[in-house]
Amino acid sequence: MRNDDLLDVTDARLLLALADNPRATAIALAEQVGLSRNTVQARLAKLEERRGLGSFERRVSPASLGYPLTVFATVQVLQRRLGEVAVALTGIPEVIQVHSVSGPADLLVYAVAADTDDLYRIAGMILAIPGVERTNTSVVTREIVGYRVTPLLNRLAETR
Repeated sequence: MRNDDLLDVTDARLLLALADNPRATAIALAEQVGLSRNTVQARLAKLEERRGLGSFERRVSPASLGYPLTVFATVQVLQRRLGEVAVALTGIPEVIQVHSVSGPADLLVYAVAADTDDLYRIAGMILAIPGVERTNTSVVTREIVGYRVTPLLNRLAETR
């Protein structure tokens, strides 16, 4: 990551204010962090441009869409077909996210399912992708620590 892509203390303070009130106006954010409205708008635009702000999709719960079952699957792939497998995985709507990983597996797939029968169907779709050699699926029984970056933002904001 390039240095100009890294967030600074002001960005962290702005994002913390936004986390406290996601619907805050630029004026309200400006008052809270002690900046001008124009500066806040410019910084938010820059954060969106350089991907410092994630997509709105991350806030939508798959359970609210009828997919309460969360699974993580490790996938072993024929190396020469890794790109094809990645493209094929994007064609499965229940696949939420895919990471390339080191170790015995090649990919870590985060997926959702309506129930165990649906999971069986999805796992079959993944296994049917040419180049997939093996999968190992784990069902999430409970989320212990949810997605969060606030502790990291707090650490950065305190470095002033």
